[in-house]
Amino acid sequence: MRTVRLGTGVLVAAVALCCLSVGGSAQGTAPVQGASENRQGAGGRGNTACSTPIGGTAAPAKADDRGWGWQVKAMINPATPRPLYNRAKERLLQDKQITSYTISTFDPELYCEVGKHFDYVWFEMQHSTMSYDEVRRMILACPHVGAAPMLRMPDALESSIQKATDLGALGIIVPTVDDALEARDAARFSRYPPFGRRSAGGGAWRELYGRPEFNYRATINDNMLVTVMIETLEGVAMANEIAATHGVDAIIIGNNDMSNFSGWSQSDPRYQDAIIKVHDAALRYGKYYGNAGEQYLKGYTVSADTRMVQNGPACDGWRPAGRGGRGRGAGPEEEPVIGLTPGNAPKPAAATPPAAGASVDPSSCWPWQKVPAAGK
Repeated sequence: MRTVRLGTGVLVAAVALCCLSVGGSAQGTAPVQGASENRQGAGGRGNTACSTPIGGTAAPAKADDRGWGWQVKAMINPATPRPLYNRAKERLLQDKQITSYTISTFDPELYCEVGKHFDYVWFEMQHSTMSYDEVRRMILACPHVGAAPMLRMPDALESSIQKATDLGALGIIVPTVDDALEARDAARFSRYPPFGRRSAGGGAWRELYGRPEFNYRATINDNMLVTVMIETLEGVAMANEIAATHGVDAIIIGNNDMSNFSGWSQSDPRYQDAIIKVHDAALRYGKYYGNAGEQYLKGYTVSADTRMVQNGPACDGWRPAGRGGRGRGAGPEEEPVIGLTPGNAPKPAAATPPAAGASVDPSSCWPWQKVPAAGK
């Protein structure tokens, strides 16, 4: 599925040269502080940047009058009813920020509750032993609960994406995308012809969206949210090609693995310059930019432009009882944040929630979408 790649050393050199060409030296590992102004993120969820955000040597590109996601917006079929039934993608199209809750084990009760309060649910299929059938059963436990069900895939194979779409997913997240061919596969295998290569077949999607008002076959291509993760220096070197791929909606950094694969601390200027290269590519080609953790909603030079994160505070301020108010539980599946200099890591973005576990009216976040009670 993947093309022949350049050697890692060549790619590292290419990234370093790119960093030098746009903003100065890429040497050293000490954090370089960015601009001092406070900036509010797109979603307004308590994610004001620190007064001295962590930054590299390059200045992030600024959005022009087309704004973020201009190509994604342009590709929506005018005949597709708005608002979309994909809550997360609709919010992106409205220039809002989207956050999620990660589920890594079979827990229908948890899914039915968190689905009321987040833009999307991140079903973790890369680093868990959860099965596609368990995901299907959770989604069917409370159809149309609110949050868009999205799967982080183990790969971009047609056989894997076919299972995810057939069970009713409204989005896929493909990790470690290194080139445009893999990004193309993610986009086309998740959508029907004439653009895509998704095969027509059965599955739980019929139970979820088979009613005439959804007109699923005609509308799912626009409702599908395709996200690719850049987590390697190979991916950074190919960021423009990946971002230019038709059908890709969002590009997010796999922050831990970017540090893991590059060997650079997340506060290293070279790491920051790599992030900015991806940020600029997403902006240039009209896609949405994001990061894989709520701690990146503040404290980084690109935090204000982060439109999509894994986890994060719920839009309506809700937080699960006994789970620390973060976007997910602190179970054994919790990923540690690696590659950040001690004492120099941004803290997770703070929400201003009501009492833990309290029910909240979500109408201010998704006024177009009535959230039914679980099981209805």
